[in-house]
Amino acid sequence: QVQLVESGGGSVQAGGSLRLSCVASEYIGSGYCMAWFRQRPGEEREGVAGIYGGVISKYYADSVKGRFTVSQDSKKNTLYLQMSSLEPEDTAIYYCAQGRHCSNLRAAAFDYWGQGTQVTVSS
Repeated sequence: QVQLVESGGGSVQAGGSLRLSCVASEYIGSGYCMAWFRQRPGEEREGVAGIYGGVISKYYADSVKGRFTVSQDSKKNTLYLQMSSLEPEDTAIYYCAQGRHCSNLRAAAFDYWGQGTQVTVSS
């Protein structure tokens, strides 16, 4: 069972940037989707960005297109999320997840999850 550990969260002002990292306990093979989700208080977990096969396909929620970039370094077993032009609406706990398919970034399709890292954007 793979373990996922996120880091890089914090507090920034609107317009700022953060880079989240997610380290996996084992090699991330080419047959998996690695994704970032976020959850605001009182809301369901939302898919933000995903990457399949390390580089084959990338997926983004409409709300983050052009601002967030997902990438993967398979040699380091690490998934990244570069977040720019951050907005207060991006405030949430961000989770890393692994699944067999990206499946339109539906949370139910992902098998393994990290513990989350808090991102807070102030106006």
